[in-house]
Amino acid sequence: MLIQLLFVMLAAMNIAAYFFMWKDKVRKVRAVRHGWRISENTFFLLSLLGGFIGVYCGMKRFRHKTKHFSFKFVVILSAFIWLILMPYWYFFLE
Repeated sequence: MLIQLLFVMLAAMNIAAYFFMWKDKVRKVRAVRHGWRISENTFFLLSLLGGFIGVYCGMKRFRHKTKHFSFKFVVILSAFIWLILMPYWYFFLE
């Protein structure tokens, strides 16, 4: 049951992250007029909560935030946490 809930949460985080990447790219036009955009911390949080695939796909698909080292670092760090450390914790430390 816990694993199923985790998969649903990860799917939701990735869909949300991809959607927010698209929405922020669309709002880039508003930035010229000093409009509201999604903060970088929101993307960092979504990535660390499991939405790293959605953030990465959004970066590649929309060519958004691709030159920012901090985004690449957080996505790689999040992938390491979720793909290496979490399974290790679940299978070997429990």
